[in-house]
Amino acid sequence: MLNAETYLTPQKGIGGEIRTKYEDFYVEEIPENLPSGQGPNTWIFIEKMGRNTLDVVLDIAKELHINRKRTGFAGMKDKAARTRQWLCVSNVEPEELSNIEEKLFKVKVLKITKNEKKLRIGQLVGNKFRILIRGTADPKSDAETAMEVLSQLKKTGAANYYGWQRFGKNRPNTHKVGKAMVQNNIKGAVDSYIGNPYPGEADHIKAARSLYDDGEWEEAYKSMPSGMRYEKMMLRELMKQKKKKGELDEQSYEMAIESLPKPLKRMFVHAYQSALFNKVVSERAKLGINRYVEGDMLIDNKEHLIHEFEEDEINERIENFEAHPTAPLYGSKVPLAGAEVGEIEKKVLLEEGMELEDFQCSKMPKLGSHGLRRAIRFKIWDVSAEAVPEGVLVEFSIPKGCYATAVLREIMKVDVY
Repeated sequence: MLNAETYLTPQKGIGGEIRTKYEDFYVEEIPENLPSGQGPNTWIFIEKMGRNTLDVVLDIAKELHINRKRTGFAGMKDKAARTRQWLCVSNVEPEELSNIEEKLFKVKVLKITKNEKKLRIGQLVGNKFRILIRGTADPKSDAETAMEVLSQLKKTGAANYYGWQRFGKNRPNTHKVGKAMVQNNIKGAVDSYIGNPYPGEADHIKAARSLYDDGEWEEAYKSMPSGMRYEKMMLRELMKQKKKKGELDEQSYEMAIESLPKPLKRMFVHAYQSALFNKVVSERAKLGINRYVEGDMLIDNKEHLIHEFEEDEINERIENFEAHPTAPLYGSKVPLAGAEVGEIEKKVLLEEGMELEDFQCSKMPKLGSHGLRRAIRFKIWDVSAEAVPEGVLVEFSIPKGCYATAVLREIMKVDVY
């Protein structure tokens, strides 16, 4: 995990591999509410493999000839997994979606029903996971170790690191695009996203990116596979602007970013914030993740800051998962901690050569961020581990916005995606 260097558990890792097959990594949303069966909005319960949520939603909008804004989902789900979640299409009858499964790639439609309200980002409790860790040395002993780790994390919480999905594994540059945007280098952000080939990418993708870097945009566009749909969106806008203006200016590159779906274009600065958050958590975790340290800023389970407390009382609340130490998702208005914890937070910002005001993103302020305080740990529940012929099968549930790989790295003691 990017910038995650601290472990919370002392056990030796069991090693092994995850995601050898998509079906090894099963995720199911725990919704806030289930659809009622009545209302103007249609909810679709799907199972997908090898697809990300946004791509599926865009495909549904395309098949129905509707604006993407009429669709909704509670959370983005892993591409390299077998996942189940609810999607929503507003002002559409279920009958209009009866044949949608045959139009979608690697997607099963499990249920279609009505609901009064639309489905929006964040409207879920969490996610439950069932993950096969293949190829461990001694599955029986390793399952016992995994259960020890899970039991300890159930008591203390797991470090709330952002996983590689936030940044990209083979191409971890989303946060670099975000950093360029915070620095008001909009052209640099666009160039970094479309061009800039990475060693781990397939040769034909590296070739397409190199063509972009060399200024051969028409050839780059023609050679980009369908999987580069967002790069193609941006490049199509750049070519349109160039044809219109003759020479590209800063606004042209801003228009390229604006051509992207809203969840994606907002993700760049968020990814940069996440990379810095991981750095702070990695240092703060060394001081004890389930106790108050002088200077800590604390939040409750509704993410409200706790302003007044006694140290003995607050440590009991922390142990009971009623209060949590935090780290900053840096932004233009986020408050920083005090004392030793505050020094950690200021040091990370200083090393980046950034100031909080930079996160306003003055060139594209709609994509800037005020920042917020985020818990440095999360609760896990419904834990189990068992030996199976292929390795160790683990199960656990975690809150929304948290990463299963933060749990798996404690069990395996290796970097996992």
